[in-house]
Amino acid sequence: MAVEEWLTALAGSPWALPVLFVVVAADAFLVVVPGETAVTALGALAVSTGAVPLAAVIAVGAAAAFVGDACCYAVGRTVGLSRWAWMRQRRVQAVFGWARAQLGSRTAVVVFTARFIPFARLAVNLVAGSVRLPAPRYLGIAAVAALGWSAYQAIIGAIVGSLLPDAPIVAVIVSIAVAILFGAVLDAVASRVTARTREGSPDG
Repeated sequence: MAVEEWLTALAGSPWALPVLFVVVAADAFLVVVPGETAVTALGALAVSTGAVPLAAVIAVGAAAAFVGDACCYAVGRTVGLSRWAWMRQRRVQAVFGWARAQLGSRTAVVVFTARFIPFARLAVNLVAGSVRLPAPRYLGIAAVAALGWSAYQAIIGAIVGSLLPDAPIVAVIVSIAVAILFGAVLDAVASRVTARTREGSPDG
């Protein structure tokens, strides 16, 4: 009971949405920051406790995701893809190369897919900036992808929260587990598609 009351108070705190914004925006740069988890958990609490509107969770999550993506795009545009040591690692350069090859002809598909895969979205945003894709077009696509991502994460939490309205702590835990499982499946599918694309390319 004490934990559930604490979660309700946390969700209803004036700091809940600002903290969500900071966490999701930071996730654009630091893949270890749990942006997805934060949106999903607050989505579950929005329904199970009613302390915060679900629409607000989606809107703030989308805005933060877009800001983070736009900042990564700006970094790629200003410093390129080799300024720091981690960028020059072979695996990172391979991902950059894949993103560069795909962005020209399949920009929307790549941006939407990468938005759901932590490191892939960082790489895609950096590459998009480095190759100077037109900002209005690219950021327009990124904005729609951010909204779709935020809605997806929050709705997963909301569905679980609606099934467990009297157990917010359980709803949070289950919704996070479901989101992680779906994310893992999507990551595996995306990796397989990427591998097939490379094998089928003239240079593969």
